Amino acid sequence: MNMMNHKLADLHPYPFAKMATLLANSAPAVDFKEIKLGIGEPKHAPPAFVLDVLTENLDKIAHYPTTNGLFELRQTIAHWLERRFMLHHVNPNSQVLPVMGTREAIFSSVQAIINLPSETTGIKSAAATAKPLIVMPNPFYQIYEGAALLAGAEPYFIACTAENNFKGDYRSVPAQVWEHTQLVFVCSPNNPTGAVMSFEDWEDLIRLSDQYGFVIASDECYSELYFDTPPVGLLQACAMLGRHDFKNCLVFHSLSKRSNLPGLRSGFVAGDAQVLAQYLQYRTYHGCAMPIPHQLASIAAWQDENHVRENRRLYAEKFALWMAELGDTLALTMPDAGFYLWVRVPAAFSNAAGEGDDEAFVRALFEQVNIHALAGRYLSREVDGINPGKGYVRIALVASIEENQEAISRIKSLLAMRATSDTTA
Repeated sequence: MNMMNHKLADLHPYPFAKMATLLANSAPAVDFKEIKLGIGEPKHAPPAFVLDVLTENLDKIAHYPTTNGLFELRQTIAHWLERRFMLHHVNPNSQVLPVMGTREAIFSSVQAIINLPSETTGIKSAAATAKPLIVMPNPFYQIYEGAALLAGAEPYFIACTAENNFKGDYRSVPAQVWEHTQLVFVCSPNNPTGAVMSFEDWEDLIRLSDQYGFVIASDECYSELYFDTPPVGLLQACAMLGRHDFKNCLVFHSLSKRSNLPGLRSGFVAGDAQVLAQYLQYRTYHGCAMPIPHQLASIAAWQDENHVRENRRLYAEKFALWMAELGDTLALTMPDAGFYLWVRVPAAFSNAAGEGDDEAFVRALFEQVNIHALAGRYLSREVDGINPGKGYVRIALVASIEENQEAISRIKSLLAMRATSDTTA
């Protein structure tokens, strides 16, 4: 007898597990040193002053941290939100909650928010017992889907394609879908496409939330990796509409990408105080309080912008390099923000139907020039026979400038070799 949660069987393999399966019988090109552009793990140096604070406070590991964190950390985060998103006042005691990385918080918040109708009503009609819906972009960060499935909800995917500027068309969602929707995930800047929500986009979604009562969860972990104009955040849009209570709105931020501190596991959730109060109660039982040394290091990181500006400069330099060297060859499009290139598979790697084969392209990158990239179809789900990630490859510009230059050189050679072989075939 299987005693495990039956909902676990609904989970898809993680994208990198799928990549491991794809390349299981492949060997990397031995003449080339490995270049990892598949996983979105920042490789820029962490700020030394943050590491100093961490090590200076290791003795505090002997103390239990509280679930809602130090007041000084919540206050620092509140002030950062006010500066960055031009907010009038963020209450550090009720509108901010530190978390052990946003991946954990995105998952656990869904478990706290989703309300299964059969648990709260005695009505057994089909409408009352239907699974609640969680609307999310497609392609997407797979935690959204996994959290939905394990909460007993059903994902509803909105295709994010070149035709809608990779942002999805919320206006096209039928009213009967909204009527069963309890939560909407938005990722802005988006992973993997780099698309950014405008104020008008946020306004439309907020109005829909008012009409149907769902919570908006905005994953803004890439918000500080922009080029010229800082992306508008959900709470900023709320404030512009005079909604300083941030009703039904939550944002998730992290130090992983902003400050090159993925291993610190430090982020926060901010927004609607009523939602956060109930989520805090959930977390008290969930047991994910941030260690005090991590909290103190986080305070230092959120208070400094110089290292963030340098971070943006390095990414901008790498994007400029790719656009100059391969922009025309790969028909590259600059993202609005983030550190990913969402690359349409070149024609040389088309399948029999003439479609770009992302699996074939990433396999060739690995086998022939030892570059790791991620097949776009693994970040998406097929809906009505269409997988919007199919035919794309995600390239994370996380490696050094030198490694990016080398990767560009290798890709040029790979494409040249494929062109030659196609000509002589």
